[in-house]
Amino acid sequence: MSEPNTPRKIRFNAFDMNCVAHQSPGLWRHPDDRSRNYNTIDYWVDLARLLETGGFDGLFIADVLGTYDVYAGNDEAAIRQGAQIPVNDPLLLVSAMAHATEHLGFGVTTGTGFEHPYPFARRLSTLDHLTRGRIGWNVVTGYLPAAARNMGADDQLEHDERYNQADEYLTVLYKLWEGSWERDAVLRDREAGIFADPARVHHIGHRGKHFTVPGIHLAEPSPQGSPVIYQAGASPRGRRFAAENAEAIFVAAPTKAILRDVVSKVRDELVLAGRDPYDAKIYTLLTIITDSTPEAARAKAAEYQSYASAEGALVFMSGWMGIDLAGYEIDEPIGNVHSNAIQSAVAAFQQASDTGEEWRVRDIAAWGGIGGMGPVLIGSGDEVAEALQDWVTETDVDGFNVAYAVTPGSFEDIITHVVPALERRGLYDRSYVPGTLRHKLFGRGDQLPENHRGSTYRVGGVNSTIDDSIRVTGAGSGASGPNVTGAGSGASGPNVTGAGSGASGPNVTGAGRGAELIGAAEGKLR
Repeated sequence: MSEPNTPRKIRFNAFDMNCVAHQSPGLWRHPDDRSRNYNTIDYWVDLARLLETGGFDGLFIADVLGTYDVYAGNDEAAIRQGAQIPVNDPLLLVSAMAHATEHLGFGVTTGTGFEHPYPFARRLSTLDHLTRGRIGWNVVTGYLPAAARNMGADDQLEHDERYNQADEYLTVLYKLWEGSWERDAVLRDREAGIFADPARVHHIGHRGKHFTVPGIHLAEPSPQGSPVIYQAGASPRGRRFAAENAEAIFVAAPTKAILRDVVSKVRDELVLAGRDPYDAKIYTLLTIITDSTPEAARAKAAEYQSYASAEGALVFMSGWMGIDLAGYEIDEPIGNVHSNAIQSAVAAFQQASDTGEEWRVRDIAAWGGIGGMGPVLIGSGDEVAEALQDWVTETDVDGFNVAYAVTPGSFEDIITHVVPALERRGLYDRSYVPGTLRHKLFGRGDQLPENHRGSTYRVGGVNSTIDDSIRVTGAGSGASGPNVTGAGSGASGPNVTGAGSGASGPNVTGAGRGAELIGAAEGKLR
């Protein structure tokens, strides 16, 4: 469904990470910053409750599995600056925050390169159950060489090949989430003694280049089935991947002109993928520094900037761009450099100068001191609200992935000053629609829509590979399976009928000499 011709409501996600210095290196030293408490439940529960009072769509938790060691060829500067190291697991935060809130969504980041999709599918289904359908997954392919080295590889796969591998990763997950358990498979029939109907639970039969997953999903259907898929790829291959899979797409651009081009390309890719151009919400990264007056906001920004770390900013930028900025003079242009990290970053910075001049290393350090690769809006609540409206009108973006300068202070200031100003303009609604995260975002129900790639893996779908032949009938000796009938000696399985000697299983009927009953009531043979 296309976007209506009414003023678009502006949407907010909060952007954080289970670490100290996320996007604004050095600001952890500020007396009002609580990011040093990242390893406590209280910090995250308090933040989740705060964001829900402000009507935020969700809390998006970034992650990396590795260190930023491109800068100077080692990890010393990253460790010194606390630049996303130490960093804890994002998924383990969600249950406590979900228990403390009712509506806030949670977007967690994990990579497709270093964990098998089979156990991962269960972890996300578990969180979807525990949050009652408020979980989203930010799909990343990884970009830090350190992550690859510590998982036994020499380096990351090449950029496009990482996405090829991620395609199959998503294929396996969709088959498990969408095509293994039919939505009505769980009966909970106490009288018949049947919890779930095996005929409605299917083996996915996946055999691919990277993964072989023949079996069933381990979790029963969760409220959303597939979690809401987030993605942040901005390269041509990344945009295609996002258009085929993502329901929320994160982008970053230093100027409105660059952002307008990025958003337009994403919308075009959505159409090429057979979807409506507004079937995915697009959020752009930025940081807001605000206060009750313009003067107070500017004074606050100046104070924050005094805590920013140039070294920490260059550590981040080196990792994001795949360029060792320690090897450049501070006033040297960054040049045209092939990058195996975030390829789009180089092009964006080269276009960002209003004079058309190429950016210098000094400019990158100053830019990245607060807010990472996104712009910083500074002003009173009304000034920021007007600027946000201009960004939406001029770029066609749906909302903003809001990083902090200090936490939770930056989010408190937005809720105190900016949200009311947006509400007065009719551009923000802090109330929530009941239901799952997917329904809150799109108002079209809990599960993936029919025009989404994932729906094609459902039972009867064009991409389903269901293979229930593993349920063996008339098996010979030594056969095993969930339902083995007429089996010979040595057969095993949960339901073994007419078994020969040595058969075992919780329900063994007509067993011969030496049959063993395992786990049956009162130890009886039938």
